[in-house]
Amino acid sequence: MSKTVFINNKIVEDCKQNNSKAQIQLYDLYCEAMFIIALRYVKDNFVAEDMMQDAFIKVFKNIKSFKGEVTIGAWIKRIVINQCIDYLKKKRIELVSIEEKELTIADDGDWTVKEEVSTDIVTSAINSLPEKYKVVLNLYLIEGYDHQEIAQVLNITEVTSRSQLMRGKNKLKGQLKQYNYA
Repeated sequence: MSKTVFINNKIVEDCKQNNSKAQIQLYDLYCEAMFIIALRYVKDNFVAEDMMQDAFIKVFKNIKSFKGEVTIGAWIKRIVINQCIDYLKKKRIELVSIEEKELTIADDGDWTVKEEVSTDIVTSAINSLPEKYKVVLNLYLIEGYDHQEIAQVLNITEVTSRSQLMRGKNKLKGQLKQYNYA
């Protein structure tokens, strides 16, 4: 076991005992990364900070249920993502359901971008998409969720998840054409 893992495990165990210093340490370790994750889902810095703060409140309320099956960072990340998705649902972002016969699968083999296109440019392009596409793109491409998980989290069908992903990719492709997207 690495020293970092041991330290994190000690902090988590102390948090389970309601140790406020350990809670501050855990927050300090993960707040910046979790803010960035929240910002992927909500475009406003203040809202992202609120989402992150609310997620940490849930973390500390529920830390006793953390079993260590995943890293503490992954566990917190899932809470942050769910917090953001709940917020977006409350804002009534409607993901339009389509008929299955309208579904076409995007060719994933043609996603090449010139080397000078930074991840910041791609992230900015994703963030400028309509919410219904941005959320599915983030969950699928960045967070690694599959369509079944996305459907459960967003309370939509898998077909809708696939279509929103395809449409979001097509819009993203259009935005990246100025960078000689191939």
